[in-house]
Amino acid sequence: MIRVLLVDDQPLIRSGFRALLDIEGDIEVVAEAADGVEAVALAREHLPDVAMVDIQMPVADGLEATRRIAADPALADVHVVILTNYGMDEYVLEALRAGAAGFLVKDVQPEDFVHAVRVAARGDALLAPSVTRALIDHYVSQPSPADAPLGLAELTNREREAVALVARGMTNDQVAEAMVISVLTAKTHINRAMTKLHARDRAQLVVFAYESGLVAPRAPRRA
Repeated sequence: MIRVLLVDDQPLIRSGFRALLDIEGDIEVVAEAADGVEAVALAREHLPDVAMVDIQMPVADGLEATRRIAADPALADVHVVILTNYGMDEYVLEALRAGAAGFLVKDVQPEDFVHAVRVAARGDALLAPSVTRALIDHYVSQPSPADAPLGLAELTNREREAVALVARGMTNDQVAEAMVISVLTAKTHINRAMTKLHARDRAQLVVFAYESGLVAPRAPRRA
């Protein structure tokens, strides 16, 4: 059973999400929160597999809630998915850096919302290729950070290659095909890289790849 925490300051939206999930036999909504402080408290109380967290809330927003959940060792198995009205914006990017597993736009189709919960609970493929492309586009349009994160030297050449392919939006199957290895070996390279870089999920691997300079954003095409 996948245990879910719903976090949104609008009761109607929480009710809608709960209605979607309650009809699924393998998903249970264990708690609802209206702000980030309550979300962290309920996460500690219920230890959900997935927390679906609105980015904009009173008291403490989704970004702060994500930071607190990611920083708590007792909540290491809680996968935070950010919910936003605006798609890829600076707050979502900060949430990914803070430890969010990925994000969804609130007007997502019902079946995609349910699918995202299951994907987040598995802990893999947490950023769909379309989301990864949005993240890449952000880095193309923004100046590079002054301080690149450390850790690149810890990776083997094959692990670097796997991380770079993930950052290009490839799935595990596509990484395996590109590297001419089995899917299991590809997953092993990716998981080892995540461990060495202290990354909670693939989202943070993508952020690392660009901020470390392992992958350079492609320049926008000119008309």
